[in-house]
Amino acid sequence: MKKRPARKPFTPTARGPLNGVRVVDLSRLVAGNVLTLQLADFGAEVIKIEPPEGDTLRSWKVKGVETAWKVYSRNKKSVALDLRADVGRAIVRELAKSAAILVESFRPGVLEDMGLSPAELHEINPRLVIVRISGWGQDGRYRHKPGFGTLIEGYSGFASMNGFEDREPVLPPMYLADAMAALYGYGAVMVALREVEVNGGKGQTLDLPLFDPLFSVLGPQAANHKLTGDVKVRSGSRSTNAAPRNVYQTRDGHWVCLSASTQGMAERVLVKIGRPELVKDPRFATNIERVKNGLELDGIIGGFIAARDLDENLRYFDEAGVTIGPVYDIAQIVRDDYVLEREALIEIPDEDMGELPTHPVVPRLSGTPGALKSAAPRVGEHNEALLKPLLGEDEYAKLCASGAISQGKNGGKKK
Repeated sequence: MKKRPARKPFTPTARGPLNGVRVVDLSRLVAGNVLTLQLADFGAEVIKIEPPEGDTLRSWKVKGVETAWKVYSRNKKSVALDLRADVGRAIVRELAKSAAILVESFRPGVLEDMGLSPAELHEINPRLVIVRISGWGQDGRYRHKPGFGTLIEGYSGFASMNGFEDREPVLPPMYLADAMAALYGYGAVMVALREVEVNGGKGQTLDLPLFDPLFSVLGPQAANHKLTGDVKVRSGSRSTNAAPRNVYQTRDGHWVCLSASTQGMAERVLVKIGRPELVKDPRFATNIERVKNGLELDGIIGGFIAARDLDENLRYFDEAGVTIGPVYDIAQIVRDDYVLEREALIEIPDEDMGELPTHPVVPRLSGTPGALKSAAPRVGEHNEALLKPLLGEDEYAKLCASGAISQGKNGGKKK
């Protein structure tokens, strides 16, 4: 019987390595939320500034449940403010005084229009690290173009390389450009924070377009093009660098992925499929020739795999020391013994679902691990706790009564 995902209760008093680091998050949608999730998971106090209607990410619902918001906004606090109002922007300035990091993802120029430019924020707090997420960067001819990840996934060259040669380019089925920017940004924030806290330097501004990180992970494509004049063609799951490497269908209708990117591994595959004579065959003797004759090689390997069921293939090749694995869908992943044993999938308390399946804190630190402290907040849930001490009780009450401080869609309270 399969194990259930590990149940992880919240530990509100857990202390992470970023304890004491305050983050003001003005961003929307995926990139900023993923970036600040990493900070929150390791103990930073992330204050999510949302408009009264909430972050747009909340509208991405499945059967009425804000699953994307719940996964990416755990461990955070929510303050609902109208940044079009003077008082909303004034509160951001007050919060910035005690913050180490501020993250925003407005169209370039909007922060300046609100009187919250980096220069103005650094006057308030010279140590502040400011992350500016956009589609195309803070300068250049495209700075004002819409910055959705889909455009970057097409423009960067990624989509042109993804898919099959005789079909249309394929966009990724997940938030690839946003996630790459978030993870690059997370590392850059740590670098900038170290400059302030360890080297005694000043705060600085990080220009983080979605384009740069995704373009950078395409690797040596520009260098290859300069050398050859060629444009990389789409090759499906085959590699243009090493062979064999592909996905192959099993007899029972499942799929496996196999990679043999070293000479020794490629020879082992040929021997183990009962074709040792191919090791010295000029078509397959070297990696260069195997890549050239990849379609023929895939037919030989695919024929062997197609005659066996998934489990038989996995067992046979594993015992033979060949690098093979299953191609899983989400229904298989959530039941997989490895995933459950390693607790790569956990369940955390959730008021809508009872338990929310999600990933744990990534990566795992041996001495100062991150922790799950709280569920993703309701809109404006922390207005009172954070703003009353900041403004004073009387001023807070006055601003609430006037409507200048929004209480969010749920009155700042849990259902």
